[in-house]
Amino acid sequence: MLKMNPIEETSYIRTIEWEMLDKKKFIPLSITSSCMVRTSLYPFTLVKTRLQIQKGNEVYKGTWDAFRKIVKYEGFKGLYKGFWVNLFSIVSGTFYVLTYENVRHLLQANDVTDSRIRALVAGGCASLVGQTIIVPIDVISQHLMMMGQKVDGVTSSIKPNLQNGVGKSKTQLALAITKDIYHTDGFRGFYRGYAASLFTYVPSSALWWTFYHLYQDHLNNLFPVWFPQLGIQCTSAILGGITTTTLINPLDIVRARLQVQRLDSIGQTFRILWREERFYTFTKGLTARIIMSTFYSFSIILGYESVKRWSVKEQYREQIRW
Repeated sequence: MLKMNPIEETSYIRTIEWEMLDKKKFIPLSITSSCMVRTSLYPFTLVKTRLQIQKGNEVYKGTWDAFRKIVKYEGFKGLYKGFWVNLFSIVSGTFYVLTYENVRHLLQANDVTDSRIRALVAGGCASLVGQTIIVPIDVISQHLMMMGQKVDGVTSSIKPNLQNGVGKSKTQLALAITKDIYHTDGFRGFYRGYAASLFTYVPSSALWWTFYHLYQDHLNNLFPVWFPQLGIQCTSAILGGITTTTLINPLDIVRARLQVQRLDSIGQTFRILWREERFYTFTKGLTARIIMSTFYSFSIILGYESVKRWSVKEQYREQIRW
């Protein structure tokens, strides 16, 4: 078996930095990769949202029961309710990646060399920018996710005045929900739960990227030098995703309820959750989130790091390990 000597090993670049990328290749490939990941994992997003919004187990007993009932009563297309609206989040994803890479580059230029610190700060900044763009999209798509939900075959909806969308096209439904939100809460209705989203996703993003680099540092010391670098990165992403998801889950439930149920504050939502769920608050919808996070973390890093390798400038290609 071929082994590298220490000198050869250190000549490889473990992290492809912003200045090493051909931006004309990287940006379109990154958008394409993000679109593919979001499309394949959207059903988990829908199931997670429905589990978080329901009270106790009044509709679904768990993740797999939710999948089974949605497909049984609403058909396979029920798993993609609100999907086309959610696709606009690709814009948010693009700005997220650009912010993350540029903040890391800026910190490096200012002599911040620790990759974990740069990941922590850049991840938080990227989420701040991303959430500012995505929250209105989330608010509309989450209402669409909840429409036509069936309990033992009987249609239930948080928007009975919209008649569960009967006779309406997808565009008409989205416009009806948009008008309803604006009529009820004005423009601020589209940013309902914005503070909770920042409260959830800024630390979540910062922690995810920090754990990603932390696990990567440890795994690089554990695995033999011939082991694929992309394999180490994907494994680190999964471990980082599971760790972060478990820590952040209660905050994500608060965010979802604030946006869909029009509750007044983070504090009020926590109190209602504690009264209804007690310690189940920490695990509600967690299985769906961990499954989604595992697939999402793996897929996003597989795509992200592959796209970076495909987009790296010619002078660095010989120093890149797959």
